[in-house]
Amino acid sequence: QVQMVESGGGLVQAGGSLRLSCAASGRTFSNYHMGWFRQAPGKEREFVAAVRSGGQTYYADSVKGRFTISKNNAKNTVYLQMNSLKPEDTAVYYCAATQNYRGSYFPNSYDYWGQGTQVTVSS
Repeated sequence: QVQMVESGGGLVQAGGSLRLSCAASGRTFSNYHMGWFRQAPGKEREFVAAVRSGGQTYYADSVKGRFTISKNNAKNTVYLQMNSLKPEDTAVYYCAATQNYRGSYFPNSYDYWGQGTQVTVSS
């Protein structure tokens, strides 16, 4: 069983930055494919970014050029650097993981989830 804990959320003004962290348990973190998703009130959970065990990265069009996902295997941690934040980025952000890659963009491709961290961007 993999446990993950997100941190780094908060309240920020539009145009500001935040860095989310997700610390994961497990001895084979380097083999994990990791993703970030977000869910706004009344909306479905949506893909934000992903990084495969080999380092390939994927981004939703809405965050491309503003967000950066990275993975530190020595610290068992995945990060989401969020710059130029917009009010529409407001959501609960979740990290997700799997050791069995089945694609990057859909929640059911991941086996383990964190509890989520709130990001609120004020206008």
